[in-house]
Amino acid sequence: MTRLRMGMIGGGLGSFVGPVHRIAAEMDREIELVAGCFSSDAGRSRAAGESYRIDPARAYPTLDAMFAGETARSDGIDFVSIVSPNHHHLPAARAALAAGVPVISDKPATATLDEARELAECVRTVGLPYGLTHTYSGYPLVREARARVGAGMLGTIRKVVVEYPQGWLAGEAVGKQAEWRTDPARSGPGGCIGDIGTHAFQLAEFVTGRKVVELLADLAAVVPGRAVDDDCTVLLRYDNGARGVLLASQIEVGEMNGLRIRIYGDKGGLLWRQEVPNTLMLHSLDGRTEIVHAGGSQLGPDAASRTRTPTGHPEGYLEAFANIYRDFAAVLRGEPAPFLPGIDDALRGMAFIDTAVRASRDKAGWVPLTV
Repeated sequence: MTRLRMGMIGGGLGSFVGPVHRIAAEMDREIELVAGCFSSDAGRSRAAGESYRIDPARAYPTLDAMFAGETARSDGIDFVSIVSPNHHHLPAARAALAAGVPVISDKPATATLDEARELAECVRTVGLPYGLTHTYSGYPLVREARARVGAGMLGTIRKVVVEYPQGWLAGEAVGKQAEWRTDPARSGPGGCIGDIGTHAFQLAEFVTGRKVVELLADLAAVVPGRAVDDDCTVLLRYDNGARGVLLASQIEVGEMNGLRIRIYGDKGGLLWRQEVPNTLMLHSLDGRTEIVHAGGSQLGPDAASRTRTPTGHPEGYLEAFANIYRDFAAVLRGEPAPFLPGIDDALRGMAFIDTAVRASRDKAGWVPLTV
């Protein structure tokens, strides 16, 4: 199988997520990073290219130079991965699509809902593949949870509780990653709600198969002087009448990356935790609890096909990220990838951020979530 050639936008020196994307994309040997515009500074872009071990001639100083150079090559990029701060996402995606290059992007898709709507129109007009790296939907046991909920094993869903606590922004925002995430000019109007709240929102809809139709939001900037929210509580109502709670915070001292989801139906419940990703707990109404292990023989076909190691050999974040890239590679080859987040997920995520920010700011009570 010929490997797909990837270009990268962002991911320059000091980036956390750039190397993560590169490792994940190349894990299954279906994709290879060959080019990029890694920084708006030409020297830093060249230096990043050296760190990624790509041809120096393919570490470009501008987006225009990259797309002109790559589309003129017989071995030019097959798609581009956008890993820059949020305010770059729309112009980068628009430039790629205009050059005929498919896009996979870090989340959230854009900085604002209006930008997401513009992006969606562009994607639909051009007709090229677009993917969104909601990493947690790539975990095998998250997909197993979705399959079991979809098969009715929990019965009618009544309650959804999804939590994403972190503590790394409990003090002053120090360092490149913290600084842009707390700057509304770069992050967009949502801080924590956009950075990690959107992950929790997507995970809850992905696993339950239900859509949020209304929400009540209380977002706060707890750290003095902070311009965007860093602590979020959102009540949810789903399209089947189920109630939900979404808690996302980056000021909870001692918390690391504690994403977890609990779902309760009239026949049972389940629990999955990102920090312990290789077990899924299923509770029955009669008091029994089943523990499902990653790599186990009891997994359904999708979870099993996205597991790389036998039971007891831990898999985690990078492998889940790689599953998203594997799905995107399948789409580029014309194969089905029904669980890959795409432009509809991008719109729903941005609508969630926009609605939560406005509802909290205006103390509007329950408001509809519309795309």
